[in-house]
Amino acid sequence: MRQSLNEGQFVLIQLLKDMGKEVERILLGCMQTLISLDRIQADYWIAEDQKINDFERQVDDECVRLIATQQPVAKDLRKIISAMKISTDLERMGDLAIDIAKIVRRIEGPLIKQLIDIPLMAEKALEMMRRGLEAYANEDMELANGLADQDDQVDQLYKKVVRDLLVIMTERPEVLDQGMYLAFVGRYLERFADHATNIGENVIYIATAGRQDLNK
Repeated sequence: MRQSLNEGQFVLIQLLKDMGKEVERILLGCMQTLISLDRIQADYWIAEDQKINDFERQVDDECVRLIATQQPVAKDLRKIISAMKISTDLERMGDLAIDIAKIVRRIEGPLIKQLIDIPLMAEKALEMMRRGLEAYANEDMELANGLADQDDQVDQLYKKVVRDLLVIMTERPEVLDQGMYLAFVGRYLERFADHATNIGENVIYIATAGRQDLNK
């Protein structure tokens, strides 16, 4: 039996939720790998990237099928188009998580400091992703708009990470390389959060047909 537009949109919502869970699994794994500096685990997580790419293709295929068979217009079309954009953001978030595992392969020696703010950044960025996907599923404008404040929190944490690392690198020039690598991790998580705000912007686009920048 031919699938209805509503059924197709439900499939998209579920695919994006499952894709988000996979991104979360990988980021958490990569963060644990960073804390332990386990290079074997780093290689494992890097190989897991393919699973996220497979989800992106599934979302794209379903969007194309719905557009071709249902010929949606107005809000329905915006929701389908937004699903494709969200899957791209999730794929890039997965890439950023994998980049953390790649950093682990470059770090030599024990960590130069206990990691506190970087894991907190990851926690907050993941919460943003979850809320963005919930906002998409429920077309929740309030939830989407709230991502801007959460992004500001991640940005402030990133600035603190960089400041703290600069102090350490100034006092101990021999750890300059690791300090730079950890700063890169902070940057990856800051960008991860930016992609989460993109999800919120797409929710606003669905509801209003207008664009709003949540990442200021």
